[in-house]
Amino acid sequence: MRVALIHDWLTGMRGGEKVLEALCELHPDADIFTLFHRRGSVSPAIERHRISTSFVHRLPMAGTFFRSYLPLFPIASELFDLDPYELVISSSHCAAKAAVAPGRARHVCYCHSPMRYAWDQFEAYFGAARVGRAASRWFYRPVLARLARWDAATAARVHRFVANSRHVAGRIRRYYNRVATIVYPPVDTVFYHPADITPASRFLVVSALVPYKRLELAMAACERVGAGLRIVGDGPDRRRLEARAGREVVFLGRLTDEEIREEYRRALAVLLPGEEDFGIVPVEAQACGRPVVALGRGGAAETVIDGETGVLFAEPEAEALAAALDRVARLRFDPARLRASAERFSRARHLQQMRDVIDETMAAPAGTRW
Repeated sequence: MRVALIHDWLTGMRGGEKVLEALCELHPDADIFTLFHRRGSVSPAIERHRISTSFVHRLPMAGTFFRSYLPLFPIASELFDLDPYELVISSSHCAAKAAVAPGRARHVCYCHSPMRYAWDQFEAYFGAARVGRAASRWFYRPVLARLARWDAATAARVHRFVANSRHVAGRIRRYYNRVATIVYPPVDTVFYHPADITPASRFLVVSALVPYKRLELAMAACERVGAGLRIVGDGPDRRRLEARAGREVVFLGRLTDEEIREEYRRALAVLLPGEEDFGIVPVEAQACGRPVVALGRGGAAETVIDGETGVLFAEPEAEALAAALDRVARLRFDPARLRASAERFSRARHLQQMRDVIDETMAAPAGTRW
């Protein structure tokens, strides 16, 4: 059976790419299709596959500004030649799920999220404060409204949706009117494990530096309680965030997995200030025996147990997060309990559940949609 894996873009190893890596393990001979590929940015397990890119990859300055070509993503994803394949698996948070599979093929979409900026996070990405009032109103709003209509219309191309959390399953039901099977993303609980290290009195964020992550909230809260903050990651928001950061905020940029594991182990707690669809970072932190302070919405409500594996705060405000930082500093956490919680999301469990979903989908009568 020939298998095609579709992923929005390959520019780094974040949660979505770790799902793709697991799919590569399940289908070692699969071909990968992606809008844009920055060579060397993802793991060897992904890079060793045959990777085909869209025309966006060849456009001027795509290596730096490929997100600027957002209006072209629909046509780019639809032009992938998938005729030779019997199974298409898309790993999608943007346009990958709209790839056109041949009539005889089954299409399973592992959905990290319906397109965030087209549905409920327009202001965070393209609001007046980000791009200017005129551009937001007269260019981006009509473009994103059209993308939302296209995103909903192309959901019918998928035979089965798999959601990375109950939160995302709800969004799939709301925006696509489809029921999704829930399979949590894979977390390498073998690699991420506790060590006999005394944590420092500082907090940690591991995140892409993009608007919806709300990293300015973490900086403001740490400043209120007089605590240091270390930020691992990179992205288009880095310059803006650095300009707002105080002296106790350290930007570490991209780190190796080994370096990130060490940062987890040395943190007093790991912070998740924004609403996540799932959020692999809180689980990796718990696997390393460290508690998490997270906004109690979205995926964090499924991965963090308040008072046992971390602290949840109710409102995305600096005052609420600062109070949560004070609380987590007073509590004592059992590293064994934290690790046991993380094991619920192990890589082995993810692989088995995805294997079962794919086998069930392929065995169903032709044309079956869930």
